[in-house]
Amino acid sequence: MDWQVLTRELSLYLESQVRVGLFGSGVGLSLVLGFGVAYACYYLSSIAKKPQLVATNDSFCHFLEEYCPVVTETYYPTIWCWEGRMQTLLRPFITSRPQVQYRNELIKTADGGQISLDWFDNNDSLYYPDASTRPTVLLLPGLTGTSKESYILHMIHQSEMLGYRCVVFNNRGIAGEELLTPRTYCASNTEDLEAVIHHIHSLHPSAPFIAAGVSMGGMLLLNYLGKTGRDTPLMAAAIFSAGWNVFESVESLEKPLNWLLFNYYLTTCLQSSISRHRQMLEKLFDMDLVMKARTVREFDKQFTSVMFGYRTIDDYYEDASPCRKLKSVGIPVLCLNSMDDVFSPGHAIPVETAKQNANIALVLTSCGGHIGFLEGIWPRKCTYMDRVFKQFVQAMFEHGNKIFSM
Repeated sequence: MDWQVLTRELSLYLESQVRVGLFGSGVGLSLVLGFGVAYACYYLSSIAKKPQLVATNDSFCHFLEEYCPVVTETYYPTIWCWEGRMQTLLRPFITSRPQVQYRNELIKTADGGQISLDWFDNNDSLYYPDASTRPTVLLLPGLTGTSKESYILHMIHQSEMLGYRCVVFNNRGIAGEELLTPRTYCASNTEDLEAVIHHIHSLHPSAPFIAAGVSMGGMLLLNYLGKTGRDTPLMAAAIFSAGWNVFESVESLEKPLNWLLFNYYLTTCLQSSISRHRQMLEKLFDMDLVMKARTVREFDKQFTSVMFGYRTIDDYYEDASPCRKLKSVGIPVLCLNSMDDVFSPGHAIPVETAKQNANIALVLTSCGGHIGFLEGIWPRKCTYMDRVFKQFVQAMFEHGNKIFSM
């Protein structure tokens, strides 16, 4: 939709809604129309933009342009909710929650713990009736997220329409299962993810296999891919709103407004996620001290970094930052970030490093916030992120063999 069409439609709409001028005169109507036109012009010139596609591999670029065209099209954020913080805050309340029936599986780990997997088998798939070859998508939620998150439910809904099977990897102790050992999870330790990927692949070795990670789930997936290179059963991966440099992320979240809106709440969510396991965890930790944390950094200093044996919190944050491992990724990966994401500041996105790996494609929008990417007048259903997920996963499953031959 071009500027003239949108401006004309907006003007006609406002004129139909405001039949009588404000304050009993035509001056009010002129002001409303003038403001509407000015706002439409500002929106179209400064807000609605095509994303920046960063990929040095021409074959990867051509592949995306043909089979995942959404990454080259203008993204029109919700006209009344385009600012990053607003998108981040409102998405969980605005977007719908598709109904999904899971099959839960608990798998044992080498250290005696357990991991909860939620399967959406899609046994009614018309496109892939043979379960042994039905494409499988592994989904990794964010820091305190589970299979019940709206963005996960939407990804499963998109996959269901395409006939795919989905598995949600719930981090230890998050999805209602008990902790059998005093260990939870972190962004740098990939042992549990490696076990889950091996388990799924062993059950369906003939099925094409892709993973998608959101926020911390994306960070964990990137750290796994950086560690394994090409030695993985995954054929591709999609990453959404990952924090690339943890130092920059926590610094951004500690700015006064961001602390008030996000950091304190996220810290309380982390504390809540471990409080039900207090009896198990207090064997190794001073839980009273952990529960006094008021920032994510304080929580990680007293709990996460200690649990996983880091000498200092800086050592943990350095190891958890995916930007350090991007050069080693050995399969095609599409990464979507918004430049106004306070959880992952635009200046910290490793654009130059990404250009050094032919397997990496960054899609950078000017707006969208953190796991926001709302679009449409009333963004209840599909978001821009959902569309990127659907098109990329479908492109890889159905045309992935062409990616480096175009």
